[in-house]
Amino acid sequence: MYPFPQFPQSIAPAVRTHVDAQTAFLNDMTKSMFKSFQQMCDLNIQLVQTMLEESTLASKQVLSADRQSELLSAATSRTQPATEKLRAYHQHIARIATDSQAELARVTEQHVQNTSRTARALADEVARDASEQTERGLRAQQETARQFADPFARSGNGAASPSQSGMGDGSQGSGTTAGQPHQPGQAQRSTATH
Repeated sequence: MYPFPQFPQSIAPAVRTHVDAQTAFLNDMTKSMFKSFQQMCDLNIQLVQTMLEESTLASKQVLSADRQSELLSAATSRTQPATEKLRAYHQHIARIATDSQAELARVTEQHVQNTSRTARALADEVARDASEQTERGLRAQQETARQFADPFARSGNGAASPSQSGMGDGSQGSGTTAGQPHQPGQAQRSTATH
């Protein structure tokens, strides 16, 4: 019914605590990575906008140039700002990468102790529960082996002991019918009258 195994009642709180710690850790890591990704996207959008503005200005200057010397001066005047903008872009990328690594290290340091503690508690709880289960199983096997070795030692199992069966007192082995008392001279008289 459920995709996850059902844990015993003693382990369930430890599992829940560990899963909560892991979830908080992953949520903070995801937020940090998403923030870095968003900064990269904003930086790329800004670079594209700047490059479009620069190319628009360069094309206007090229189209408005009357002579070839003006054309060359317009092209060279636009290469320097574009190079500076690309250098600034690479610096921003390096800063974002450094900030992202620092943020991920901070988040990891913040959560690793709690996650390790809950993992240790979960492992201890699982080990304790496993040893209890093993001990119970061993006791049940010992009890089964003891009962198998001496089946008449059990009380109330329906097996009759020799004193309950009536074989030990010799009252039913005489050959008389139920309800008739045994008389020793009766068998001799019946044979003598014939």
